[in-house]
Amino acid sequence: MATTWTKDMPSSAGFWSKVARKYAASPIRNQDAYEKTLERTSAHLGPQDSVLELGCGTGTTALLLAGNVRSYLATDFASGMIEIAEAKLKGGPEAKEAPQGLRFAVADVFSDKVEPGETGYDAVVAFNFLHLVENAEETLSRIHQLLKPGGLYISKTVCLKRRAWLFAPLVKVMQLFGKAPFVRFLSFDMLEEKIRSAGFEIIETGTYPAPYSRFVVARKL
Repeated sequence: MATTWTKDMPSSAGFWSKVARKYAASPIRNQDAYEKTLERTSAHLGPQDSVLELGCGTGTTALLLAGNVRSYLATDFASGMIEIAEAKLKGGPEAKEAPQGLRFAVADVFSDKVEPGETGYDAVVAFNFLHLVENAEETLSRIHQLLKPGGLYISKTVCLKRRAWLFAPLVKVMQLFGKAPFVRFLSFDMLEEKIRSAGFEIIETGTYPAPYSRFVVARKL
């Protein structure tokens, strides 16, 4: 029987819902790095795979990846983000190419909505996500539980530990005024150690874009 997880919705969910429309209107900052991330992620996914995405935002990446797999559940804890994602799926220009196996849901990793059944997911993907999570160790442990044996955790994480002296004070001030969410300042080594400690073997890394966004593919042991 699967372990039952109960967690409150993250405190930053309201922040991300408020900024969802501004976020959706913002262009991708580094298109080459984004395309490289998609390319390397797609290389690890197969047509029979069941995939869970965490922190899917407004669904752009889900719409691009879901056509490569059997089923794709894209989730975000911010309802404002999922409202925009579902609009894209139902009526936006992306809808014409929307894969049949794609679903969106308001949920975090601890929600019953993401339970995969008896077999587990083939892959859990999460991009620009873990540094915004307040309980990173518990999140990674839960991801490990959701995956089937040998399943993959594919992620990209902003790692700004070397620049914390510059950004941390600014973030704290912005948080006081509700202008910034929770942010964790990680290094590449810290990130990869957390992933390994959660029961994973790292099989691929990359930096897209350099020097701060770490792409990691890890296999459940």
